[in-house]
Amino acid sequence: MDPDLFRKAWGNFATGAALVTTLEEDGTVHGMTANGIASISLDPMLVMVCVGRKANTYPIIVETRRYGINILSESQQSIGIFYASSARKSIHDPNATFHFTDSGTAFLDNALSSMDCHVVSQYDEGDHTIFIGKVDFVEVNQGRPLIFFDSKWDSLSN
Repeated sequence: MDPDLFRKAWGNFATGAALVTTLEEDGTVHGMTANGIASISLDPMLVMVCVGRKANTYPIIVETRRYGINILSESQQSIGIFYASSARKSIHDPNATFHFTDSGTAFLDNALSSMDCHVVSQYDEGDHTIFIGKVDFVEVNQGRPLIFFDSKWDSLSN
């Protein structure tokens, strides 16, 4: 099997994009753009995020047992691009502003939806870990989603 062909095959699956947020030890917001997220259960409210074990986000979730999922709007493409890059020089995209839940989880201002999650289980599969989180708080806003397809950012047509 060819890993590039596998990646290309999954590139044909259009997804939304989310910013997964965690907090560094010093309280600084850390973000990672992801499309490996999903709703798992309504009762109880469970979601999942898949994180590569080499990603900077991985040890933070393992340590804190918390993460936020922020579903990006079409106007937040620059934020998605910034947090998708492992070569970024600074921690924060200058266009990204955050507010915090009572538990301290960072919610991206103006995201379409944000969920505050605490890890209830995790599974190592391949080079990723699947973190199952129970949703403690949800915030929903209006707007249109940012789409990722064929390794390109896009938005829905009217």
